[in-house]
Amino acid sequence: MADKNITKTYYKDDLIVKWEPHKCIHSAICFHGLPAVFDPRKRPWISMEGGLREDIIRQVKKCPSGALSIQQDEKV
Repeated sequence: MADKNITKTYYKDDLIVKWEPHKCIHSAICFHGLPAVFDPRKRPWISMEGGLREDIIRQVKKCPSGALSIQQDEKV
């Protein structure tokens, strides 16, 4: 049986985006707002190289379910 609490982590410099699939309600707000970064047709579906740091942060904050979140890497 698959673990429902899996978290996927994506990096771009000091920016970390976390995705918790079990929270996702598939609103597609991320995809429609920033398709160069969030494309569910691709694997991996998040490509941090596809957008600017500020744009990624802004889009993640629009996630209605909280499945996407931002964490700053304090080591960098």
